[in-house]
Amino acid sequence: MTISGYGSWPTPVTSELVVSAGARPSGVRPDGDGVVWAESRPQEGGRTQLVRRVAGGEPVDLLGDDVNVRTAVHEYGGGAWWTHTAHDGPGAGPLWYVEWTDQRVRRLDPDSGRTTVLTPDPAVPRGDRYADGDVSPDGTWMVAIREHHPSEHAPATDVVNEIVRLDAREPSEPEVLVTGPDFVAAPRISPDGNVLAWLSWDHPSMPWDDVVLNVRALDSGMEAVVAGGPGESVTEPCWQADGSLTFLSDRTGWWNLYRWLPGSDIEPLVRVDAEIGVPGWALGGSRYALLDDGRVVFARSRDGFDALCVRDTDGALSVLDLPFTLIGSVRAVGPDDVVCVAGSPLAEPAVHRVTVDLDGPRLTTLCPPRDLGLDEDAISVPEAIAFPSVDGDGNARTGHALYYPPSSAGEAPEGELPPLLVVIHGGPTGAASPVFSTGVQYWTSRGFGVVDVNYGGSTGYGREYREQLKGAWGIVDVADCLAAARALAGQGRVDPERLAIRGGSAGGYTTLAALARADTPFAAGADHFGVADLGALAADTHKFESRYLDGLVGPYPEAADVYRERSPITHVDAFSTPLIVLQGDEDAIVPPNQSEMIVNALRAQKLPVAYLLFAGEQHGFRKAENIRRALDAELSFYAQVFGFELPADEGIEPVDVENLG
Repeated sequence: MTISGYGSWPTPVTSELVVSAGARPSGVRPDGDGVVWAESRPQEGGRTQLVRRVAGGEPVDLLGDDVNVRTAVHEYGGGAWWTHTAHDGPGAGPLWYVEWTDQRVRRLDPDSGRTTVLTPDPAVPRGDRYADGDVSPDGTWMVAIREHHPSEHAPATDVVNEIVRLDAREPSEPEVLVTGPDFVAAPRISPDGNVLAWLSWDHPSMPWDDVVLNVRALDSGMEAVVAGGPGESVTEPCWQADGSLTFLSDRTGWWNLYRWLPGSDIEPLVRVDAEIGVPGWALGGSRYALLDDGRVVFARSRDGFDALCVRDTDGALSVLDLPFTLIGSVRAVGPDDVVCVAGSPLAEPAVHRVTVDLDGPRLTTLCPPRDLGLDEDAISVPEAIAFPSVDGDGNARTGHALYYPPSSAGEAPEGELPPLLVVIHGGPTGAASPVFSTGVQYWTSRGFGVVDVNYGGSTGYGREYREQLKGAWGIVDVADCLAAARALAGQGRVDPERLAIRGGSAGGYTTLAALARADTPFAAGADHFGVADLGALAADTHKFESRYLDGLVGPYPEAADVYRERSPITHVDAFSTPLIVLQGDEDAIVPPNQSEMIVNALRAQKLPVAYLLFAGEQHGFRKAENIRRALDAELSFYAQVFGFELPADEGIEPVDVENLG
């Protein structure tokens, strides 16, 4: 192929910069006169630390260097730590967290520094996993999810998810409060300590399908269903000081905010044609908060972009003038204040305090984004695009994506067009994130265009769009990825001869499915721990997703023929495109055998293929050295396939592409 300047531009966004030291915050909670957040640290083996900051002070690590705060519930985790929301005095209150190595709950008392292990040592290592806890108003007891694995490699059918009650101060034997449903989430204790609220759902539903919001009086045992059921997804229940229960529901087709007071009808608090909620892959999220005077501060997603909004007490809605395009973990911390983790196209997610008053929002940054020393003019900013596509029956529909053009700082030979990376997010029930990412700028700053596709089935566009993937995984998502690439090439924005596709997990499946066809427009692909054989995945994956494919493909094994037809491994004869495959050897969600079967099949076909297996990595890479190697290896792969030079000063180790040339 013709050598071009595109792809080989000099850039400060190296793989070393991608993993450079700095905060990767996720989740924030009030704690007396301070706030606490979590930080993922690739330079420390990918572990998660908890950090506290008070007004006027500096951030302080709360746990030792050997602690890793992370839960394995649902394998995706979330809700691995919590504070006592009733603690509003000066100084730090106790906090509770799950340690990754043994999955047991610990209590940290900040005054003494004492750590107490609260949950029993399970008979099976990591056999009892905890998450998403809530502490009683008096601080003496708490509830949490417990996911019980009776053996080290227990099949999904033997794993039990329950809500248990624990002593919040000293070790105790868990008391089971809720058992029976396949899944439970968000156990929340009322302000008087007398009522428990929680979410539940059963196979084959996922938390964005059919979810029930339940309440139970703890003294009498009387239960009631507040909301949810077939065709309705409920998420984020939260008790308020007046005894009402707020929650998000998509009963109108959008995840909007509602309130229920015992003895009264459900009333809408915020109704907009936009998503306040997000899919429940991780536990413990919070996209809204009620202030003391009844105002609601909430994040909402529209056309792929988040904004922070306010509902005033008279019902009027307004969008706050803030740069945020991705928002998570919104929590009230005062009469006019919320804290959130939020980012923009020019800044990574960081921890911010927002004061909402009549003069407009005031922003205080508690944990700033990394100072990467980049020129803003050289940062590629996403553009929302829409393009014509089709459904599984060939009917016309519209697809959506975020397009990042190559950085404006580079130059290329006259007449050349940039290569394109089509990126597929995971899930597949997920969404592209329109926020500054060194992982995206790594490519755009070198001269690649990047299009992050929100194919049919993605969230952020309402339930109807989300359900376009029902029974159509491997069809609608692939059609949208092909259509996005062809649309950009047809507009003369990218080189139609240098289109590449990449994705991880479910995105890896879409990558393989898009390549396993004779009419693929792609000249290269990168599969990060993707699915090659749907039937094998249905037979060997974790409980949370063990029936996910029922809705995306069909019930198994009744629809085994459909599984075979949709599996890329079945169509390996149609592959003609070089492929790089990257996989963690401890992945319990998409096991290594999925990657190995496609690699071996391509080797048998004598097709160009590169394979890297990373020791000690699970579903997604957390260790700095592995993140670097994966990025640089993929760049080396494209350089060999597309014929451009690697930058000599980065010291990138070339990847071995078998059967190339």
